[in-house]
Amino acid sequence: MSQKGEQRVTDLTFTASARGKFSGNGLTCQCALGRGGVVVADQKREGDGTSPQGIWRMNRVFYRPDRLARPDTALPVVPLREIDGWCDAPEHPLYNRAVTLPFEASHEKLWREDHVYDLIVELSHNSDPVIPALGSAVFFHLAHDDYRQTEGCVAILREHMLQTLKVSDTKTSIEISF
Repeated sequence: MSQKGEQRVTDLTFTASARGKFSGNGLTCQCALGRGGVVVADQKREGDGTSPQGIWRMNRVFYRPDRLARPDTALPVVPLREIDGWCDAPEHPLYNRAVTLPFEASHEKLWREDHVYDLIVELSHNSDPVIPALGSAVFFHLAHDDYRQTEGCVAILREHMLQTLKVSDTKTSIEISF
């Protein structure tokens, strides 16, 4: 159980639909998905702005320790540092992996000025094995207040993210659906 009495549920799956709804374990809220819509996972391509349809495990959580306390979750939790990045260069051997900055190949900075990456959940899309150009950095992260579309990730508001993390562990998944 978490500190406030929420019970973690084994094999829990949350759903993020193309209609902009996130739901599971009694929670229903708005979500943002990719600007290019939802596509069948094997049609996802690097930089296309689509969210890959499928069921993706939550692997670990990254958070900004200067902006919030360590989240209450059974997932592995990693505090972000200003030197953290994510490789999005399909030709690089570290494609779709966390990297340390400076980094010579194309990458995304995880330490951002806006608040959308204050909490990031790494999803299992294109992770085992990693296939070049099939999409990188498909995360579950915080939404902008206006729920603007993402580059392919699932995004919800901070209060809903914290609620979700309290009942999540490494058997928890997010299903991205049409």
